[in-house]
Amino acid sequence: MNQAANALPSASALARPFAGARWLDVQPRHACVPQLAATVLLHAGPPFQGPAPAPVRQAAVQAMLYEQLAPDAGVAQALLAAGAVRLEPAQHYGVVTPLAQVVSHSMPMAVVGDARFRAYAPLSEGPAPALRFGSLLPACLDRLRACAAASFSLRNCVRANPVAMGLLIERALGLGDECHSRTAAANQLLLEALPGLETEAHQLIGANPGFALPVLMAAAAWALHTQGGAIESAGGNGLEFGVRRRGAAAWDCVAATAPVGTRFPQYPATPVLGAIGDSAVLDFCGLGGQALAFAPALAQEWQAMLPAGAVQRRAAIIDPASGGIDPKRVAASGLAPIVHLAMLDATGAAGLVGRGFYIPDAALFNSTQLEAVQ
Repeated sequence: MNQAANALPSASALARPFAGARWLDVQPRHACVPQLAATVLLHAGPPFQGPAPAPVRQAAVQAMLYEQLAPDAGVAQALLAAGAVRLEPAQHYGVVTPLAQVVSHSMPMAVVGDARFRAYAPLSEGPAPALRFGSLLPACLDRLRACAAASFSLRNCVRANPVAMGLLIERALGLGDECHSRTAAANQLLLEALPGLETEAHQLIGANPGFALPVLMAAAAWALHTQGGAIESAGGNGLEFGVRRRGAAAWDCVAATAPVGTRFPQYPATPVLGAIGDSAVLDFCGLGGQALAFAPALAQEWQAMLPAGAVQRRAAIIDPASGGIDPKRVAASGLAPIVHLAMLDATGAAGLVGRGFYIPDAALFNSTQLEAVQ
């Protein structure tokens, strides 16, 4: 690791905000958030002020088919357009969801937390095509059903072997993950922490290097809630990117510009959706874009696109007490957090087209509401 990286906190310091969180259970959404009707679907980021973008609408259609709320995609689209099935922000209910994925009534979720608070995230059903990429391909539903079937044995194993997320994060950082774009080490550590997994559950994790990501997201949602920082929610819905201050009902938002980064060769000019996903909670807890020093290969890959001093940026914007983004420090420095995000086709046709990062307008953090809690 280079000298600049050595000047930054240790892996144990970055993992400290997660020290009390454990992956405790796997439960369907209706068991975790029983007050929600089956006709409510949870989406990433702040509330929509109008129609959702195409990838979210397509994920919603898949969710309705999965829940048998509609017999086909045409009926599902009509129900969504008529408001008979509603989209609501996941973070209003302690849930975080990746990219375009919506969380429906019976989808299995990771339960992460402690006796004080628990946060939830949907299990990752597999690599592309997948709901989180906004795909309409039938294979998504097949994978989701297989994931739900495997979740029963996974539940038993997790209950018997709760996973200490702080320790897992510390070890993954030491192995080259920044715990957002790079999660292969975290994934392997999850497998090692869950001995005796049945074949289906082992394959669910082992064949999908991104399986660990939603579990890490739930740990970050727990940290934002419990560690006393100014910001309690962060994420994008494809149209707006926002933060929600501690105790506030409303979000402060800016336009969600598209992430930049490494495009897959077959999609050199595909239009990219604006920043989307609740995985921003990881970057707002000091991982991801604020942990680039621990993933030098990633920093090198994006070197030409990252702002100067990207690896050292965390020192100017992180609150040492909570380990999270400090709005006052952002406002004073003019340096906004770097958020690692996948790049989705804005039309919903191609799904995942690349991987990169998004930097919100620093003006987002000048809000008098945010400053009032400091």
